[in-house]
Amino acid sequence: MPVRINKVRVICTAPEGINLVVVKVETNQAGLYGLGCATFAYRHLAVKTVVEEYLDPLLKGRNAEDIEEIWQLMHQNAYWRNGPIENNAISGVDMALWDIKGKMAGMPVYQLFGGKCREGIPVYRHADGKDVSEICNNILKYKEMGISTIRCQCGGYGGDSYGTIPNTAPKGAGPGIYLDSKSYIRNTVDLFEGIRNKIGYEMNLVHDVHERITPMEAIRLAKQLEPYDLFFLEDPVSIEQTDWLRQLRKQTSIPIAEGELFNNPVEWKTLITEHLIDYIRVHLSQAGGITPARKLQIFAEQFGVKTAWHGPGDMSPVAHAANIHIDLSAQNFGVQEWSGIEPPNFVIQDLKGPHGALLEVFTGLPEYRNGYVYANDKPGLGVDIDEKEAAKYPCENTVTIWTQTRRKDGALQTP
Repeated sequence: MPVRINKVRVICTAPEGINLVVVKVETNQAGLYGLGCATFAYRHLAVKTVVEEYLDPLLKGRNAEDIEEIWQLMHQNAYWRNGPIENNAISGVDMALWDIKGKMAGMPVYQLFGGKCREGIPVYRHADGKDVSEICNNILKYKEMGISTIRCQCGGYGGDSYGTIPNTAPKGAGPGIYLDSKSYIRNTVDLFEGIRNKIGYEMNLVHDVHERITPMEAIRLAKQLEPYDLFFLEDPVSIEQTDWLRQLRKQTSIPIAEGELFNNPVEWKTLITEHLIDYIRVHLSQAGGITPARKLQIFAEQFGVKTAWHGPGDMSPVAHAANIHIDLSAQNFGVQEWSGIEPPNFVIQDLKGPHGALLEVFTGLPEYRNGYVYANDKPGLGVDIDEKEAAKYPCENTVTIWTQTRRKDGALQTP
């Protein structure tokens, strides 16, 4: 008897104050369902509408085993293709279908990709602080946890707090996070000099520019950071200006990671084939789920580009698990960003505090142990959700503040 899709629905929850969107695909087989991540934290209601009003009626009665066919159908059905709302909606279904496929096979999803290339996944964490001393203390705390790669930032991404309007702005300029690229570059170079002087060169260090400076400034920053041996420099230019990576490549040997905002294969094809990046940083649900991410991973492997999938707090544990399953089977895996969702048996007061509410809502998370994250080896993606617990933490539909970034003259700039 074919396994057919009965219903596709959305579970919205925010156990840590971040809107998460989980898609549940129910089948005609009793107890057989799959979960996928469709989290677009800042437009969660739009994604929910696409899934429940458009994808659910489109997919009812279809064979849940035909993952490629269903992905292409969802991708083409609206005629206009790509974009974060559509791709996140598609991702929720796609991950859920892989979850179902693994459960049907009685295997974890990574086995469906050919099995493991490695037993555990090395991850990197974020160290922030008000000054070099505080950041170094945080780095050493992570080192004690077994972490060998750290992303280092000082005071966020090169700006003041929201609402601080500098004297440089004209009268009547709007509120926002005002950026000062020159001081940001000076402070960042000083930061990495200070870190290396204090902790040496044993730890791998990463820095995220978050595309908040001009391409020429990114070139200058990269050249000045070269003495401090960065593991990679993340998103030095915006997605609209990736052609500048050719110039950056000619002038620095620092490895480049790019792609957190990518959602269209056209955005990464040239960067990979021309060897303009070293790490691809795609956010799985933004790209449309496991199916396109696997294709991207295999494509990148042919050109020597490694994966470093986006792994922030604004993605659900289902997506974190999907990252780990792809990582385990990828020959060209590089490193995995990890937001710190430790399981209950890993008792630690994290630098960001414990994740109790999240762990009440989601069970079966990949487990962190001494620098590595391990899949739990349950069939499918291995993660489940308690819908009663999830309902205790409703999402909020509010105006997003942190993306309101401005230049010194008050004009808006991409965040």
